[in-house]
Amino acid sequence: MPNVELPPLPPSPIRLLTAVRPPSLLHAPAVDSRKLLQGAREIEIVHGDKVYRLRHTRNDKLILVK
Repeated sequence: MPNVELPPLPPSPIRLLTAVRPPSLLHAPAVDSRKLLQGAREIEIVHGDKVYRLRHTRNDKLILVK
């Protein structure tokens, strides 16, 4: 049987939460998505002269589109 290399598995969420972070990321502000969305499924975010949409999907994911 030929030797086939598989891509590595993504890190587990627990490993991501407990991973050592660079100092620049330690002080990044955190905002709860529920506070941003305030019960809505979609909000508009104005950044300079651009408008972005932050959408909360049925699969409980967040999507940011320009």
